[in-house]
Amino acid sequence: MRWSNALVCAAFFGATASSTYAAEDLGDAEAGKAVFAKCKGCHQVGKGAENKIGPHLNGIFGRRAAGLDGFSYSKSLARAGSSGLEWHADTLSAYIENPRAFASGTRMSFGGLKDPEDRANVIAYLRDFSDNPQDIPEADPTAKGTDHSIDPAILAIQGDPEYGAYLSSECTTCHQIDGGDEGIPSIVYWPDEDFVVAMHAYKDKQRPHPVMRMIAGRLSNDEIAALAAYFNNP
Repeated sequence: MRWSNALVCAAFFGATASSTYAAEDLGDAEAGKAVFAKCKGCHQVGKGAENKIGPHLNGIFGRRAAGLDGFSYSKSLARAGSSGLEWHADTLSAYIENPRAFASGTRMSFGGLKDPEDRANVIAYLRDFSDNPQDIPEADPTAKGTDHSIDPAILAIQGDPEYGAYLSSECTTCHQIDGGDEGIPSIVYWPDEDFVVAMHAYKDKQRPHPVMRMIAGRLSNDEIAALAAYFNNP
């Protein structure tokens, strides 16, 4: 969600955070080739790669989300891209761990790679098909992701929509309560669980936007649940 601060209003899905990773954190590209077998039904990579069910993945490092010409993306990823999301090692890792938690509404049906080593390896493999891959450890580091899961007890919290309405005033200085999304993604009528998962992804530093991390970090589990309940049916 967005608050009364121009920086916070920049993007609900978040811009890429800058990071530095040591060379020893890089994945194994050869092992990643085997992991990529799970992706080949929808994505191609390498010489002659074309768009299939999903876009081809050549040159994905540094590409804006939904930024490949000639492919029809979901509205969810298109909003993320227009909000500033780019594909780098950290955002790729977060996305492929749980695509629907990272961008609710994505058409990608893949359940995700939960093993951080698998994610690091497949990202290292994709790195080989980017421009100047030998420079990526410095310019676009490839690193193992951080495990991320939400306690079922948190998802089970029943939010109080009246309390959420009380908390929502800062959000609605930027987000439109009528569901409009001109320039700023809509956050109304989301399923409660999607809203809670998104906010906890910021809280647990899985989504990269630094201000949203700060905001989510100071919200309690009950407050997030209350906001989710309110924005689901404002």
